[in-house]
Amino acid sequence: MGLLDQILGGLGGAVGRSQTGRSGAGSGMGRVLMSLLPVVLGMLANRSSRAASQPGSGSSGSVAHQIDADGAGGFGGLGGLLEQLTQGGYGRQAQSWISTGDNEPIDPDALSQIFGNDRIAQIAARAGVSEQEARGGLAELLPNVVDHFTPDGRLPPMDQLVASIDDYQRRLDQ
Repeated sequence: MGLLDQILGGLGGAVGRSQTGRSGAGSGMGRVLMSLLPVVLGMLANRSSRAASQPGSGSSGSVAHQIDADGAGGFGGLGGLLEQLTQGGYGRQAQSWISTGDNEPIDPDALSQIFGNDRIAQIAARAGVSEQEARGGLAELLPNVVDHFTPDGRLPPMDQLVASIDDYQRRLDQ
């Protein structure tokens, strides 16, 4: 079982094997995933994680009540992320993450095309990782995290999604 499986599965049911098959908090990818997870959670909830913006902090930070200055939280929430993926030509992959079937992978380099290099640089800075690590980590995290927060094969209402993410964050911080 990979690190992401352990993190997500331990709090809400198994989500399937991670793409890389790497495991262990000490592994390079494990560190990257743990650094990116609060940033991704914040972005899916239309928020940012300021604690995660401090490189090397090692803290997952608190997602609750930390709003980006522009109010967009990076992706514009889960719906905004899915819209960006669809507009970028990756709608099939995004839909597979929501549906109850297998999650289709996304190429890490596609994320720069979808979000732009500036957004990838911002995400990397918030997580305290390199841009290459951010792309690779996002390619692994996004399918699994989206799948985890859409367990019925549909987008939950925003208030339900935010409550679920907040609950998950509290457990992660314990």
